[in-house]
Amino acid sequence: MSPAPLDAPDFTAADAFVWHVDPDRLQPVDKVNRVDMGLLVGVDRSRDTLLENTVQFARGLPANNALLWGARGMGKSSLVKAVHAAVLAQGHELKIVELQREDLSSVGRLLNLLRASDQRFLLFCDDLSFSHDDQHYKSLKAVLDGGIEGRPENVVFYATSNRRHLMPRDMIENERSTAINPSEAVEEKVSLSDRFGLWLGFHPCDQDEYLAMIRGYCDAYGVEIDSETLRAEAIEWQATRGARSGRVAWQYFTDLAGRRGVSI
Repeated sequence: MSPAPLDAPDFTAADAFVWHVDPDRLQPVDKVNRVDMGLLVGVDRSRDTLLENTVQFARGLPANNALLWGARGMGKSSLVKAVHAAVLAQGHELKIVELQREDLSSVGRLLNLLRASDQRFLLFCDDLSFSHDDQHYKSLKAVLDGGIEGRPENVVFYATSNRRHLMPRDMIENERSTAINPSEAVEEKVSLSDRFGLWLGFHPCDQDEYLAMIRGYCDAYGVEIDSETLRAEAIEWQATRGARSGRVAWQYFTDLAGRRGVSI
C-alpha cells in the first residue's frame, strides 16, 4: 500500500534539479535562470566569501552552510546561482538542487537520496522564513547539523531570507513575553540561524550603485543610451517604485531594452 521506492535519478542529465513531492522526484533543469556574476554590483565581499566556500566544497574540502540575508531585491538568490555557474566554469563538478520552503518536511527523504550518490550537491532554498505557527524549522535543523546521521558529507545548504533570524521579530518577542522560561523559548527560535556557518548580509544600494547596475546591463546587452538620459530615466523609475535595488534596476533595464528593441 505504500508507494514504490524512488528510483535513483540520473544526475548526469543536468547540473541543476528541482525537488518535487507527491510523488517525490528530482526534476532536471536544462537552463538555469541566472545572471553573470560580473553584473552583480555592490556585493563584492559576499561574492568572494561565498565563491571561496563553494569552491572548497566542490573540491571535497570542509565548507559551511550559508545564510544570505538582508534587503530584498539585492541579488541574494542571483548570487547563489551565479556562484554555482562560476564553480562549474572552473571545471568542478557540483549539482544545485532547489528545495521549496513548503517542502521542508520532506527534506529527510531528499537527503537520503543525495547521500547515496557520489556527486556533490548545493541544496538551495530561496526566500526562507517561518511564521508563528510554522513547524518546518524543526525539519531544517536536521539538515544543518542536527540528528544522528547529520548532514551528508556531499551536501551543503544555502538559503536566502529577508530576515537574519528567519522568523518575525514579533514572534520572538511574543515567545519572550509568554514563555515560562523566556530565554529558552527564544533560544530555540534563534538557534536555527546560528547553525549557518556563514552569514552574508545584503544592504540597500545607494544611487551610484543603482546606476552602475543599469549601466552594466546596458554594456552587457548592447543597449546604447547616453549617461544623462539613463540617469534621468532611472531615477524617475525608482522614484515611482518607491525603492532602489538590484531588482528595480533590472526592471528598468528590461523596460529600456524593450523600448530600444533589444532582446535580452
